[in-house]
Amino acid sequence: MRRFVIAAVTGAAVGLGSAAYVAGPLMAQTSTDAEHYRQLELFGDVLDRIRSTYVEDVDSKELVEAAINGMLTSLDPHSSFLSKDAADDMRVETRGAFGGLGIQVSQEEGFVKVISPMDDTPAAAAGMQPGDFITHVDEVGLLGLTLNEAVDMLRGPIGSTVILTVVREGIAEPFDVPITRDEIKVPAVSTNLVNDIIVQRIATFNDQTLPGVEEGIADALDEAGGLEGIDGLVLDLRNNPGGLLNQAIFVSDAFLEQGEIVSTRGRGTRDNSRAMARDGDLVKGKPIVVLINGGSASASEIVAGALQDHQRAIIVGTKSFGKGSVQTLLNVPGGGAMRLTTARYYTPSGRSIQALGVAPDIIVEQPPAAPPVDGADGEDEDRPQRTERSLRGSLENDSLTEEQRIQIEAEEAQAEESAKLRDEDYQLAYAIDILKGLAAIATDD
Repeated sequence: MRRFVIAAVTGAAVGLGSAAYVAGPLMAQTSTDAEHYRQLELFGDVLDRIRSTYVEDVDSKELVEAAINGMLTSLDPHSSFLSKDAADDMRVETRGAFGGLGIQVSQEEGFVKVISPMDDTPAAAAGMQPGDFITHVDEVGLLGLTLNEAVDMLRGPIGSTVILTVVREGIAEPFDVPITRDEIKVPAVSTNLVNDIIVQRIATFNDQTLPGVEEGIADALDEAGGLEGIDGLVLDLRNNPGGLLNQAIFVSDAFLEQGEIVSTRGRGTRDNSRAMARDGDLVKGKPIVVLINGGSASASEIVAGALQDHQRAIIVGTKSFGKGSVQTLLNVPGGGAMRLTTARYYTPSGRSIQALGVAPDIIVEQPPAAPPVDGADGEDEDRPQRTERSLRGSLENDSLTEEQRIQIEAEEAQAEESAKLRDEDYQLAYAIDILKGLAAIATDD
């Protein structure tokens, strides 16, 4: 009997607790809604007072848009409001052609910071670098402006010239960079065959990226005489500011046979997703080196992180930018849009690269171009090297067949080409050397 009574009392207690549990959220929700409406009333009151009392007439539409943009930019550096024109420009950019300087920027503590210049654009030709801070445009300061306002100042008619005042780490004084605006046609992918290595430069992730990757590799394989004619692939993602998430997933999938590529996690279940690789590898398991640097951001970090976690590629270069969030473009009435951060993304191992970046497996800095030694004028480089063969009357090598001789001459030509590449692009030359070394080991085995 005692046990029955205890059970009954316990049941009653649980029932009372459940009733309180239901009522609590309802009361909290009512309180939250009331506060929400009070804040909207406050906003309306401030707007009315500005319209009636401010020293000059104001445009209510501009005020509301500025308020919305301020609300969004207070969240994080990548959320913002886009007017109809700005939203249209963004949609055009994802298709791979637009007007401007060819520079990707973000905002850091009120300053405009260069993520990276795009390949073959006026900004790249002018020498803009990742990490540069733009303080003035045509002598007008940018501090205090929103990112959209600063970008509007960078834009202008094709053929017009803008002067950017730049602060760069390692240089004591700000300096001016004149850039002439042009139509920006960004080739998402360019592919070359270098010393039996496919070198594929991915400049951005737009609608043309995956088709460019597939077409470029197919053409390179044809040129090399098939898969047996190549030793590996270099994916150059340096100064790639990112772009479309789905394109990053497609490119990663192009070199993975199975497993997770990336996961996204937001507040709502619809923002949570996992992208999985499907069968098929464009280079059939050939070794891959991925090049990254501080200008590699967002979608390019997804590719680098996925291939690194699956041990499908060796990551070479310097730490990437560290943008581990996903933005969704949400249309709003009037043709505008808001770019809102809706999720974080995670690499297959579950790591977030937000503010940390992807760390390369092998750190390789890109050395600055070395000036010529005073008085040398490059004469020593042009002087032929003294070898046994250069001596008068030296004996010929009688152990080589004609085929072996041709092969040695081809290898010497490749070595000379590699040495020249080291002067032009040390990081790329390093990546190619890694793949040549892996190919030599595989041949020996």
